[in-house]
Amino acid sequence: MNASVSKEIQQAQEQLQTSSNSEHQAATTLSAVQIQAILDRAKQYALDEELDFAGGVPPKDAWALVRAGAAVLVDVRSNEERKFVGHVPAGEHVAWATGTSLNRNPRFVKELEIKLKNNKEQVVVLLCRSGKRSALAAEAAAKAGFTQVYNILEGFEGELNEQQQRGDVGGWRHAALPWVQD
Repeated sequence: MNASVSKEIQQAQEQLQTSSNSEHQAATTLSAVQIQAILDRAKQYALDEELDFAGGVPPKDAWALVRAGAAVLVDVRSNEERKFVGHVPAGEHVAWATGTSLNRNPRFVKELEIKLKNNKEQVVVLLCRSGKRSALAAEAAAKAGFTQVYNILEGFEGELNEQQQRGDVGGWRHAALPWVQD
């Protein structure tokens, strides 16, 4: 193979790689319109459900917002839950309740303020086991002045199935979104 043909092949491969990277980037980033559409649906959910906070988002929408840099994920489960059940590596952690008895964390709002650098307009998606404690945490955050706090519906593990087990009826893990376990 002569040098000019080899160079043409190399240039074609580089173009293909650049094209592939651009397509991948386009597939993984959201436009401002898409971000707004997710937030509008979440806000409509809040209106429909008469919530005292900004709204609720399904796990896949929450991950899309986080991945696009449009939201911060805050896991509100206990340290024990995160360690033994798993957690989202891209998230922050502020426990709503602590210990195995899940005693309410009286410093929750203060710790959330610290994690978010007192930016109460920051879009935040809160995650717990099933979406119930994170809804309570979202209410508390809204009462403290956070304006863009959303609950991740279904939580990390989803609802109980017929056998009273979690993990196969909704939730972050069921949606095959990124998570790790210690």
